[in-house]
Amino acid sequence: MTFGGDSIHLDDKGNFLARFDLVNYQVFANKTVGKQTVGHFHEDKGHHQFLINESSIIWKSQFFQTPRSICSESCLPGYRKVPPEGRQKCCYYCAPCAEGEVSNQTDMETCLACPKDLWSNGRRDFCVPRPIEFLSYGDMLGSALIIINLTFCLVTIIVLWIFIKNKDSPIVKANNQNLSFLLLLSLIFSFLCPLLFIGRPSQISCLLRQVAFGIIFSLAVSSVLAKTVTVVLAFKAIKPGRTLRQWMKRYLSTSLLVIGSSGEVLICVFWLFYSPPVLDFNTEIEIGKIIIQCNEGSTIAFYLAIGYIGFLAILSFIVAFLARKLPDTFNEAQYITFSMLVFCSVWISFIPAYLSTKGKYMVAVEVFAILSSSAGLLGCIFIPKCYIILMRPELNTKSNISAIRRHCTG
Repeated sequence: MTFGGDSIHLDDKGNFLARFDLVNYQVFANKTVGKQTVGHFHEDKGHHQFLINESSIIWKSQFFQTPRSICSESCLPGYRKVPPEGRQKCCYYCAPCAEGEVSNQTDMETCLACPKDLWSNGRRDFCVPRPIEFLSYGDMLGSALIIINLTFCLVTIIVLWIFIKNKDSPIVKANNQNLSFLLLLSLIFSFLCPLLFIGRPSQISCLLRQVAFGIIFSLAVSSVLAKTVTVVLAFKAIKPGRTLRQWMKRYLSTSLLVIGSSGEVLICVFWLFYSPPVLDFNTEIEIGKIIIQCNEGSTIAFYLAIGYIGFLAILSFIVAFLARKLPDTFNEAQYITFSMLVFCSVWISFIPAYLSTKGKYMVAVEVFAILSSSAGLLGCIFIPKCYIILMRPELNTKSNISAIRRHCTG
């Protein structure tokens, strides 16, 4: 018990329980000082009680409102409080929240990170949905690639129609018309293949697009390889009438097609079984955006599929290069050599370009590589023949071809 009659209480540890009076000192005009109790603070068994009567407080005449207990303005939403070093704790400055973070209350000490599918707005006080980006049909780049691919597809269909209409002509027969028809069909599908790459990706399109591209291109390049070997056999290798020549003429091109395409099919099956492509919502490529793309799964399988097609192309190039000095009028080997040179150049330059781009531009690079290499095969192998069929029919005669072959094999 104190002299004032108040009792003293101790807690379980022997400590005094806090009990304070809040006193308002008042300085009067005659320089005297008075005081008045305007509140209390009590601690009782772990509970704190703070009572204050603001109407009892008398401020000096220069104060028109309750004085502030801080030396800085309040931080608005979108900002956070940052205490400067070496100054009072009641002082701070306001720092804007970083991108992807928000503060939605006044005087927040930390900013809150937005969820992965959201991003901070311009004022950093609210999270908004991230814009979604992919190579769409409505995009100028996507529309241009689609128009170009469909145009080349139409040209290829016209070339196929010309070859079918003139299938009995010497120039079509001389260069293995079945292989020519198969290669043209492969090119038609290769020009249609980018339709799987452009537009909003889905799990099905992610699974189909690389597999379809690999198998179609392996079939096209295998056809070129078979045509190259057929040209060499037609002008050089074995004298007419031998059994081996007849067997090779009948079965070698088919065998090359089956073997060349089967290798790519096995790679694609391994790819789909081991680590298939999956749909990916990437938030790391571009700030504040969601990039919808296809994660290729196994990078090794992806480059193995492209590398196998490159191997077939290099093999075709070597065979065609060795046969480049055959008679020039109908010498398909020279055209195949140049087409394979274009093909290999496109895909060699594709790899660094593909690795250096991100998002929708990565897809555009691959579509452009498919377009360029397919157009190279079409332009180098078939356009010269169409020129002879349509513009120089006097060269498209059996006697002309026979004379050339006799000159070569005789």
